[in-house]
Amino acid sequence: MQVAGAMLAAACAWGCSPPAVAADRDPAPPAQVTAGALLRALALDPAVAERVLALDPERISDRAVRETLALAPAPRIINLHGSVPLVTMRPFAEFLIAMGYPAERLRNPHDGSLSYSSHTDSRALAGKLAWHYEREGMVPMLIGHSQGGMLAIKVLQDLAGASGDRIAVWNPLADEPEPRFTIVDPLSGAERPVVGLRVPYASALATGSLMRVLLGQWDMVPRLRSVPDTVEEFTGFFIEWDPIAGTFAGAAESNPYRPTGTAAVRNVTLPADYGHLSLPLAAHLAANPATRAWVSGYSPRGERAALPAGEDLDTRNILHAADIWYSVKKHWCLEAQRLIRAQRTATVSSR
Repeated sequence: MQVAGAMLAAACAWGCSPPAVAADRDPAPPAQVTAGALLRALALDPAVAERVLALDPERISDRAVRETLALAPAPRIINLHGSVPLVTMRPFAEFLIAMGYPAERLRNPHDGSLSYSSHTDSRALAGKLAWHYEREGMVPMLIGHSQGGMLAIKVLQDLAGASGDRIAVWNPLADEPEPRFTIVDPLSGAERPVVGLRVPYASALATGSLMRVLLGQWDMVPRLRSVPDTVEEFTGFFIEWDPIAGTFAGAAESNPYRPTGTAAVRNVTLPADYGHLSLPLAAHLAANPATRAWVSGYSPRGERAALPAGEDLDTRNILHAADIWYSVKKHWCLEAQRLIRAQRTATVSSR
């Protein structure tokens, strides 16, 4: 509890509650988005498109990332750091970049940073997801550490209607709301609300109820482990003994993340020697050929390969880093395939 107490004091220094959505300023005027504009503007070499469509999303090699996926559109990834960013999610973003993910898709368009604050309004973040989808044709993925994981879950629940049936579209460039609650779906061309938008992949790293109680986030305690249908796939990571999160041995079985409907949800337990604050530190795994190869070949299905071994080989945080990279590659591929197929369908329909 001494560790948690120190965390609480530091967190309150940063602000125990997310800032309220500003209501005393005029919303930014929405840019005009026309139906089908994104699909018409999508320029992708036909040979690359064929290679993307031929990929098996669950078997993406390092070579396939370099030679195929890197040439295709990619969803944004919003990396949310914890309540006290002693270590932000920047090192984890740097790991993803080193493994081959486009750096531009990891940067906050407002300030260029590689890590997003978890002290923000969940409805504003949900509105940003809609803004990006309308303009890019792909809903961003969410990866949250500690309180960042809580915020990711809260966003999913907001998109499912937990905070009402209207969420404003939020411009991430100006960091301001737009005076509308609907977007033009870039794939179908139809008008649709922000509520109901579906995220391809989200994960929560070491997110527990203890800090929700200490930080006064009471409303999230009973629903922290509820994963709605507004995400296709969700992975929750627990450290076997984590006094900051308040989770202990068996937590993934006794209090797991649960789907409220059809979302694919996995619960993963990390070894007790993994540190809560240091979970984002993963860039070293991409730099070493042995750990990089293990991460690239990892799959959550079947028997796990033995961890790479060697003198002075640093394998810290390799388990969750590899698991998240597997899911990121998978949904990068699926979203790119979806966009390509939508473009082809639209081209045929316009003839």
